[in-house]
Amino acid sequence: MKPEPENEASQNWIKVAQTGYIRMGVIILLNKKPSHGYEIMKEIESRTKGFWAPTPGGIYPILRDLEKNGYIKGEWHTLKNRRLKIYKITASGEIILKQAIIKQAEIFSNMNNLFTEFARDVLNIETATPPPNIPSPFSPFLEDKDKNKETLQHLETHRKHLAKSIKTMRQRLIEVNQKITEIKKQPHETKETT
Repeated sequence: MKPEPENEASQNWIKVAQTGYIRMGVIILLNKKPSHGYEIMKEIESRTKGFWAPTPGGIYPILRDLEKNGYIKGEWHTLKNRRLKIYKITASGEIILKQAIIKQAEIFSNMNNLFTEFARDVLNIETATPPPNIPSPFSPFLEDKDKNKETLQHLETHRKHLAKSIKTMRQRLIEVNQKITEIKKQPHETKETT
């Protein structure tokens, strides 16, 4: 069964975007520690909880391209009687990584603004508190695995935003209930039959 053209276009767009995110994920992980291709594939799969599971056919072309462009450098090592190419980030890779993370922060800030406008203009929801931030696709790569648990401060901030949202929703519910009551009190028009 061939996918519908719109569906196929969406799938292609998602695939291209995912490849770009995996490419940046590779650089981020190599900035943390040198690794070989299989180790990078498993780390990406683990950090994204299986959402992205790159294959050798997907990861090695990315590694070759990053190496060709000078962002990473690979050296052959023998580990447990196996020859593995261990990759590490280069100085130019560190520069491009910093620039990409800054650019992504700008993009996700703009996306948050668009979602706020959408909520207000299309869904007619006035938000007293800002909506929760859209997580960056790089978040799983930027977090230290050992420090992956939410901190008390993060949870308290999240609770504060939730409490404000609940308060706003309760107020909106009161207003809607009042309007319903007013409408129900109005005399009903009945059609007279002749």
